[in-house]
Amino acid sequence: MTLREDSAPFRTFVLKIANRCNIDCDYCYVFNSKDQAWSSLPARMSLDVVREAARRIAEHVTSHGLPSVHVVLHGGEPLLAGPRHLADLLGAIRSGVPESTDVHFELQTNGTLLTDAWLDLFERYDVAVGISLDGPPAVNDRHRLTHASRSTAASAVRGIELLRTRPHLFAGILAVVDLANDPVEVHDYLAGFHPPTIDFGFPHGTHDSPPHRNDPGVPEYGQWMSRVYEAWLAQPEYRHSVRMLEDIVALTSGVCGSVETIGLAPPASVVIESDGSIEAVDTLRSVGEGASWLGLDVFSQPFDQVMRHPKLLHREYGIDALAEKCQTCPLVDVCGGGYLPHRFSSAHGYRNPSVYCADLEHLIRHVQGSLRQHGWDP
Repeated sequence: MTLREDSAPFRTFVLKIANRCNIDCDYCYVFNSKDQAWSSLPARMSLDVVREAARRIAEHVTSHGLPSVHVVLHGGEPLLAGPRHLADLLGAIRSGVPESTDVHFELQTNGTLLTDAWLDLFERYDVAVGISLDGPPAVNDRHRLTHASRSTAASAVRGIELLRTRPHLFAGILAVVDLANDPVEVHDYLAGFHPPTIDFGFPHGTHDSPPHRNDPGVPEYGQWMSRVYEAWLAQPEYRHSVRMLEDIVALTSGVCGSVETIGLAPPASVVIESDGSIEAVDTLRSVGEGASWLGLDVFSQPFDQVMRHPKLLHREYGIDALAEKCQTCPLVDVCGGGYLPHRFSSAHGYRNPSVYCADLEHLIRHVQGSLRQHGWDP
């Protein structure tokens, strides 16, 4: 395999500021997956870890001349860190990174703990807030319940409505696809909150533990998202983006996408755990125990060393890291082989087509066919 000429620096730093959650989503790759590392990690990230992470980020942006970076506050549920502690964390990051570098703060929450006081803090640091919600109450509560098995829908919707009072802070809604739900109903319900973005994700699965399907011979997830695409186009008044669909359009047109789940651009994010450990994309926890762990930490290693870790070399091999079937596929520039965790099998590691290969092919061809119908020849 051939390495890329230049290693791509990290531009997004995901900080796991809280390693616990106030709800219990049954599909959660942190708390309900094969990797249970969370149970031995600190419940929240200390200021010492944050200061060291900020120093390493500053070192990285200076080394690579980066004009801006994204810092994503994640968990667990990041609001469990508490407002005073989170204010200290934000201040430490902003003061630790050179003033010449724009720091774009983002936070992903289940929304149930949002208050005006939280939004006041996010105003101070210009934190963009995304909320996870799978759809209408019955849909959402199929998977997203409290630890006492109670509904979370009303609390999450209250959080969204509160966030909508400060629309400049509203980053969008994240939803996980479930074939049991009607895609048009789900899309239109979420669109009713007027988010700037709806980000649909497929449930995490591997070739060893494939996602649920009603008929394994049918690209049901691709069909589901194709119906979302038609619903999205059906109402000209919609102004939100649907990230997966917009990325397919962009990649079809030769433009880089915005996420790591499709396309061939090297991943540009790295995860810092609550104890300062550095890991690869954290969704690899759905693959197995230790799949995301690198054995590195912010106290001992600069991010330039992390870039060269053997587990991250797939970033540099590009198309050569993919399965042979993917390398010769006419859709590879758009699909990119699919999301890394979804390629895994114990027999061949990550050199497999995605478990969603047929779904991605169906969806990409559906979108490209629609573009041609509208006079655009990709």
